[in-house]
Amino acid sequence: MDGNSPLKQAGLNDPWALPLETLDPSRAELFQSGAHLEYFRRLRQESPVHYTPDSMFGPYWSITKFHDIMAVDTNHKVFSSDRDIVIGDNPPGFSPSNFIAMDPPKHDVQRKAATPAVSPSRLQDLEVLIRERAGAILDSLPLNETFNWVDRVSIELTTQMLATLFDFPWEDRRLLPYWSDVVTTSETVGVAVDMAHREKVLHECLAYFVNLWHQRAAEPPKFDFISLLAHNPDTKDMVNDPMEFLGNLILLIVGGNDTTRNSISGGVLAMHDFPEQYAKLKADPSLIPNMVSEIIRWQTPLAHMRRTCTEDIEFQGKQMRKGDRVVMWYVSGNRDETVIDQPDQFIIDRERARQHLSFGFGIHRCMGNRVAEMQLRILWEEIMARFEHIEVVGEPVRLANNFVLGYTDLPVRLTAKA
Repeated sequence: MDGNSPLKQAGLNDPWALPLETLDPSRAELFQSGAHLEYFRRLRQESPVHYTPDSMFGPYWSITKFHDIMAVDTNHKVFSSDRDIVIGDNPPGFSPSNFIAMDPPKHDVQRKAATPAVSPSRLQDLEVLIRERAGAILDSLPLNETFNWVDRVSIELTTQMLATLFDFPWEDRRLLPYWSDVVTTSETVGVAVDMAHREKVLHECLAYFVNLWHQRAAEPPKFDFISLLAHNPDTKDMVNDPMEFLGNLILLIVGGNDTTRNSISGGVLAMHDFPEQYAKLKADPSLIPNMVSEIIRWQTPLAHMRRTCTEDIEFQGKQMRKGDRVVMWYVSGNRDETVIDQPDQFIIDRERARQHLSFGFGIHRCMGNRVAEMQLRILWEEIMARFEHIEVVGEPVRLANNFVLGYTDLPVRLTAKA
């Protein structure tokens, strides 16, 4: 094996040299180093429905191929969402729940209440706002000097968008990515943290939003998430169940922050790793909409979702039992060689680029997918209008996280368009 491979650099074992039954792709350090891709490559080839009997999260099944993931994702009767959205369980007494971790009919009612915030008619209004903000952010960036793209662009743009969707106090908007980072950096994703401190921070988040809820409930209805939930007859009492209210806040914050934020960073890194694609984009900026889908596939900002078997079932020759935990590894399905041609290549004019798993399938398909695509499209349109080149000038710093595939640092240098 190449001595410069991500595995060697991170001091990790070659998955091809390990006994198959011992493979545990949930380890956070695999994702931080980029070594997870080789683990999933072996699983897709030799054990696409794979059982890990022992991990820090307990036993679980891994689903790693494109069509198998679709089969699980679209069968909510056998593969229930009624638990956490990450591997592992929340500590006793602190168990936020949300509609992505619910089954119908409750899932359908709560999702329907929040959806108007990102409806097609709403997107038309948001597009003008996003373009104005993206332009202002890009115009504020330094030229010909190094800065962190993650903080100055990826976080700032998505935070401004999220503040709009919540109608969140503008001066406090950076609380939103902070809360998102707290909830997605925990023992439930393979990172040892102070869980008592985490719980304290999330209770502060809850208290802040309870105040916002009561303000919105007393005002005429609007199209932000809080107002929609507070005025909908089916969700108007959600605030009285603190863990359900907090769970749905977390869902909407993470869904609106981490996915777009890390795709914005991942797209810049992909252009660096595949310079011929950057040249192709410069020659034909009309490729941007197609490129956006390829970025989202390439990055796969949320690595997995979990389900729980509601009954015994034989799936692809493997016997699953009622209560077994099943993990759909979207990050693996998006590299499935049997479905996606040259899946390890970043190809901005790829045919059928929207054929990816990053938004999920079935009743839980990401409701904000159009907002995410629109933000990426507009940002790249504004980038191409302003800059001749974005140069990555240092190694990216990735999260140690088996759920959110993201970055904390991406040092770049900008060259202005002549």
